Amino acid sequence: MKKFLFKRKTITFTLAITLLIVSLAGAALAQALAITTNDFVPFALVTFVPCADGGAGELVLVQGTLHLQDHITINNGRANIKTHAQPQGATGVGLTTGDSYQATGVTQEQDSIPLINGAAEFTFINNFKIIGQGPDNNFLVHQTVHQTINANGDVTTTIFDTSVECR
Repeated sequence: MKKFLFKRKTITFTLAITLLIVSLAGAALAQALAITTNDFVPFALVTFVPCADGGAGELVLVQGTLHLQDHITINNGRANIKTHAQPQGATGVGLTTGDSYQATGVTQEQDSIPLINGAAEFTFINNFKIIGQGPDNNFLVHQTVHQTINANGDVTTTIFDTSVECR
């Protein structure tokens, strides 16, 4: 399954703009700064659906629009970023069978990043669904990942509540 690489670019760009605003604002930023963005980005990906084609599996080309909403709050020397990504009007076609699919789900990420020094936290929750025609042709993925980076730069990653199933 291919990840949406442009999401990180969007977050990085938005964070860079936000940090520029913070640097230019000086003392006026004694209060919290909050920014919300909404982007609609076309996407395409190929993913393997193991339960398709009578259990033989097949590659499915999925295309549609991804709604990306970022909410960034800067307060007390930290940037808190909440990202919500959800496909809209995303359809797929099996590259072997030509079967039709619908792509649904939602991905959320919550990040807490120090602006100078300190610990950072990242939580990623993904619900990814490729819904096919007929019974036993639906592919469901759920992942929850939490990562911390302490002030010394030590990284701890915890992966929990992961499931991949065909229904």
